[in-house]
Amino acid sequence: MSEPPQNSSRAPVDNSSITNLSLLVLLTVFAVVIMGYHPGLEDDAFYLAAIKRNLNPALFPHDAEFFRLQFQATIFDKLIAFSIRLTHLPLPWMVLLWQIIAIFFVLHGCWRINRRCFTQPAAHWASVTTIAILLTLPLPGIAISLADQYLHPRTLATAAILAAIVAVLDRRLWFAGLLLAIAFSIHAIMACFGISFCAFLFWNQRVPLHRRSSLPFAAAVFLPLGWIFEPASGAWRQAAATRGFYFPARWHWYEWLGVCAPLVFLYCYKKWLTLGEQENTALPSLVSALLYFGIFQTAIGLMIMLPPSLERLRPFEPMRYLHLLYLLFFLIAGGLLGRHLLDRRIYRWLLLLVPLGAAMFYAQRQMYPASAHLELPGIPPQNAWLQTFAWIRENTPVDSLFALNPHYMTSPGEDYHGFRALAERSVLADYEKDAGMAARVPRLAPRWLREVNAQSGWQNFQAADFQRLKNEFGVTWVILYAQQEPREAMTCPYQNGPLQVCRLY
Repeated sequence: MSEPPQNSSRAPVDNSSITNLSLLVLLTVFAVVIMGYHPGLEDDAFYLAAIKRNLNPALFPHDAEFFRLQFQATIFDKLIAFSIRLTHLPLPWMVLLWQIIAIFFVLHGCWRINRRCFTQPAAHWASVTTIAILLTLPLPGIAISLADQYLHPRTLATAAILAAIVAVLDRRLWFAGLLLAIAFSIHAIMACFGISFCAFLFWNQRVPLHRRSSLPFAAAVFLPLGWIFEPASGAWRQAAATRGFYFPARWHWYEWLGVCAPLVFLYCYKKWLTLGEQENTALPSLVSALLYFGIFQTAIGLMIMLPPSLERLRPFEPMRYLHLLYLLFFLIAGGLLGRHLLDRRIYRWLLLLVPLGAAMFYAQRQMYPASAHLELPGIPPQNAWLQTFAWIRENTPVDSLFALNPHYMTSPGEDYHGFRALAERSVLADYEKDAGMAARVPRLAPRWLREVNAQSGWQNFQAADFQRLKNEFGVTWVILYAQQEPREAMTCPYQNGPLQVCRLY
């Protein structure tokens, strides 16, 4: 993407476009190697399943509601499915390609913002390298990181938001509005934070109000979000109780420290900038806008999340503004490191960034020890659970309905992979991830609670319990642990280590 002509908020070109893009590609590969790649992990149990159903409507005849309703408000699954139909690339390769593209444009957006904040090339690349290393750093209280180890609409929306910030800095407001509208169509909640920050940045630059774009706000009218305003129920409250980030009053002290510390740093740095000699860059505007944005969003988040009377607004997840706050905070911090500490001294870069990258890589390996760090297409899985899911995908009818331990994602060696997305079969609701969807879509909560309760005590199930699942829900297959002996009226054609797959009759 070509850079606009230089003005008061833009840094001069310091390298050829080819060199810059080549370095960004290398940093993208570096980032993916550190963070790992795990399709079907955690929330990808929904996203990957939605893409697969878009390509093959015969999938998930019993449980598509657990992702279909929320996906009415995003073009994400339709976009990925369309790209697969257009290119005829296999789904696993196309999803991996989209993940790499998303990470690249996040880093590209960070680089472009930093060029408008710092004049030194060392600051530009220190900032982008810092972000590349810290993409999987857990953020305080909100149960997400800067980017995920699988293709998430949040990453694509973030890339569009960063490009919109560049457009605001360049005072191309119509283009910023278009980019924010695109982000809104992919991930509405994250785009709202982007709109909020761009408004503060716009105001801080003292651009006339009549030039402010209203396109992103108008887009909300056309998205079907009515399901999120449905009334709460006892089942909904039980589902919501599983989402710790819905309840800031229960957060630990160090999580609140993570909320306040960046704001304190930004305040002090803003004061320092006003006293020191100013460079002709966008850094003061960015720091001020980020500080005001953080204070405002914290106040709004607490107003929504704390009162019990506003409990139905908690699925809007207002405290997840910390995602954008931390991304831009690390962007600024990395630029300052490059300008004041690293400069062009290679040994300083190695002493600081190599241990940091090694620590992040090690942390990822500890999080998912039973799985390959890069679960690439065409490479057989080494995880017994994933091998079992693959056998199910190839050897059971598409209209099968499975049941298994509702806490299976936390089982040793499972590593939080989603059955629905990887086995491509319908399954009764689980406790770990389907609870989150039930918390967002209240009409799902009674079904979620009923199915989870029906599978409670899975390890002690007897023949009558399995028959009850078949009679009540139409379950035709189950996944048992090896220590669970097959019961009457079932046959088990597959066993792999700690798992066996059995068909009910």
